Amino acid sequence: MNQKALKTLEYHKIITQLAQYASSDSGKELCRNLIPSTDYHEIVRAQQETTDAATRVRQKGSISFGGVRDIRPSLKRLDVGSALGMAEILSISSLLTVSARVKAYGRHEDSELPEDSLEESFRMLEPLTPVNTEIKRCILSEEEVSDDASPGLHHVRRSMRSINDKIHTQLNSILNSNRTYLQDAVITMRDGRYCLPVKSEHKSQVSGMVHDQSSTGSTLFIEPMAIVKLNNDLRALEIQEQKEIEMVLADLSNQLAPYLNELETDFEILTKLDFIFAKAALSKHYNASEPIFNTKRIINIKDGRHPLLDPSKVVPITIHLGRDFDLLIVTGPNTGGKTVSLKTVGLFTLMGQSGLHIPAFDGSELAVFDEVFADIGDEQSIEQSLSTFSAHMTNIVHILGQADSNSLCLFDELGAGTDPTEGAALAISILSFLHNMKCRTMATTHYSELKVFALTTPGVENACCEFNVETLKPTYRLLIGVPGKSNAFAISQKLGLPDYIIDDAKTHLEAKDETFEDLLTHLEENRVTIEKERIQIASYKLEVEQLKTRLTQKEERLDERRDHMIREAKEEAQRILRDAKETADQTIRSINKLAADSGVAKELEAQRSKLRNKLQDVDSSLSLKNEKKQPGKQIDPRKLKLGDGVKVLSMNLNGTVSSLPNAKGDLYVQMGILRSLVNLSDLELLHEESVSTPAGIGSRKSGSGSSSTRMSKSFSISPEINLIGMTTDEAIPQLDKYLDDAYLAHLPQVRVVHGRGTGALKNAVHKHLKKLKYVKDFRLGAFGEGDSGVTIVTFK
Repeated sequence: MNQKALKTLEYHKIITQLAQYASSDSGKELCRNLIPSTDYHEIVRAQQETTDAATRVRQKGSISFGGVRDIRPSLKRLDVGSALGMAEILSISSLLTVSARVKAYGRHEDSELPEDSLEESFRMLEPLTPVNTEIKRCILSEEEVSDDASPGLHHVRRSMRSINDKIHTQLNSILNSNRTYLQDAVITMRDGRYCLPVKSEHKSQVSGMVHDQSSTGSTLFIEPMAIVKLNNDLRALEIQEQKEIEMVLADLSNQLAPYLNELETDFEILTKLDFIFAKAALSKHYNASEPIFNTKRIINIKDGRHPLLDPSKVVPITIHLGRDFDLLIVTGPNTGGKTVSLKTVGLFTLMGQSGLHIPAFDGSELAVFDEVFADIGDEQSIEQSLSTFSAHMTNIVHILGQADSNSLCLFDELGAGTDPTEGAALAISILSFLHNMKCRTMATTHYSELKVFALTTPGVENACCEFNVETLKPTYRLLIGVPGKSNAFAISQKLGLPDYIIDDAKTHLEAKDETFEDLLTHLEENRVTIEKERIQIASYKLEVEQLKTRLTQKEERLDERRDHMIREAKEEAQRILRDAKETADQTIRSINKLAADSGVAKELEAQRSKLRNKLQDVDSSLSLKNEKKQPGKQIDPRKLKLGDGVKVLSMNLNGTVSSLPNAKGDLYVQMGILRSLVNLSDLELLHEESVSTPAGIGSRKSGSGSSSTRMSKSFSISPEINLIGMTTDEAIPQLDKYLDDAYLAHLPQVRVVHGRGTGALKNAVHKHLKKLKYVKDFRLGAFGEGDSGVTIVTFK
């Protein structure tokens, strides 16, 4: 891959960011040396490794390779039989420690998970735990070896401590007895031997060997004769200690020598893994995805974001090239995003062929190119440098000499910097040459001739960067299939250029140019209209899908509810029939028994009456007949109050008074969620104990047990309960039983009438409702529902 394209497309800035995510020096070096590959299989393998590393990071978190050191020079020394120093052995130990940690990270906790492309690398790591444990036991730091590293070293250091103690005892004794002769009451060392600081005028008073003197000459550092032998012994032990340390290091080196291949493999694998996980970290930073590579030279980028632009401001672009056309000409005003589009395509290609994910939507496609060529003006690049026409043409000549059908060519403002007519002609000739070679090419331009060339040439397509003339701002959206306008007149008019100047400028346009610009304006207007309608249609489709889903769910719930009710009814009918059969069998047995006795007629008639009554009870329980209306007692309108419990006879429903009667005797009654205007003559005042009783149940005996009662409740449970006048202890049990009945009857919501009063009953009701699992929510009544004297309860 040519270096000029890498520099022009700012590939090195991506590599710099990548190196920052590597933990080890060797991993950073591998990142810095990364270049795009042209081998399809190598690219796919590198992409898969990045994806697998990113997946592991999401599942297990990140991992550090910071302890990886370059041990290759040490391995060469081991190979020739040399002993390593403490720092070198500790570097190998650090590498082995990282190997153990990374190998543990690489193990799958779930053995059923499939192996990925990194599995073999994790498996090949050799932590050499026994050798590493021995190194950590013997060497504490780069300057300290443990006393227990060897028996000889332990013995020598114990002897050294004993002699040190003796020397200090002797020196302290001399120091205390000759303090007047000493410059300071301290013990010092000179040339590795213990000394005392003696005043120069008293040197004859302290017998010993002079080792040094102060810069002023007033102090002499004398080794007393009493400790000369002890210092000599200590020096000999120090020499012996160094020999023991060298023996320890030699022994550790011998233990490492058989594992040269394993150690080198560990270093290479950890460096590679550090590099791969750095690519995964960069992918996470960019919120990138793995591109799909093909060998058909097709590019299809979905919502691509240039990685070097501010993520909060960059506008995603969708662009395709190579399937229906191999040459794309992008037009539009300056600062509209044309150069960014070029650089995005080129940089994505370089990143993808380097095994890096690209910041685009899943499913984006890239092609494998042998070369990427870019002639992009730097006026909009970070460096802000300018290029001349001759420099551009020199670069284009080089591109034309090197490009082939496996190349991607990018041109920014092709043919600019010279006479527009000649520049446009040159640009068309250059693009025609590349198009005939089937080279994948993108070019930006202002020339109308190139727009016509794209419209009239097969395999060539127009594109533009959208510009909002009203706001004079680009939208940075790339629109393929639509040529762009320069918008020079519109922009100038918005900026305040007089109309007479703009009208005069239009007269200098050729008729064909003006017609072409009008055509572009008409196409742009149609495109904007179609885009708005497309968005509106998509919104309608989404709304229809949501309504369809809700309707389907509602039908499923109704079907389930119907099936449940039918199943319960069948079970109840079967139970009733079993009871009837048992009764009939028992009656027949009794008849047979009585037949043999006297007075059979009288007893037989009694048994028949008993059977007839039983069958009537069965018929009553199966037929769920409506209770006949009972004429209600006339209600005195003067005694009627808001919140009183009443029964609407025509509807057979219980409710509460929500307004006082007018002159005609009409008033509003709230019955659950239904509020209706009824007349006093159609009302019956309910007693408090019957407010919560389901209509039609309290006056009828159950002839078939509890199951029949439940079935009756499911059809006639009242939509409200009146607790006014009750104490808290009386109201809560009544409320609890009523809510159970209402929930079993599948009522969606009910009203609890508790009145205003002191609020104690309301608070007790609300506290109890919070404890019930089948209550979805509850609220105080709104205006017309009873206000704060009523609580509306909704079931799940």
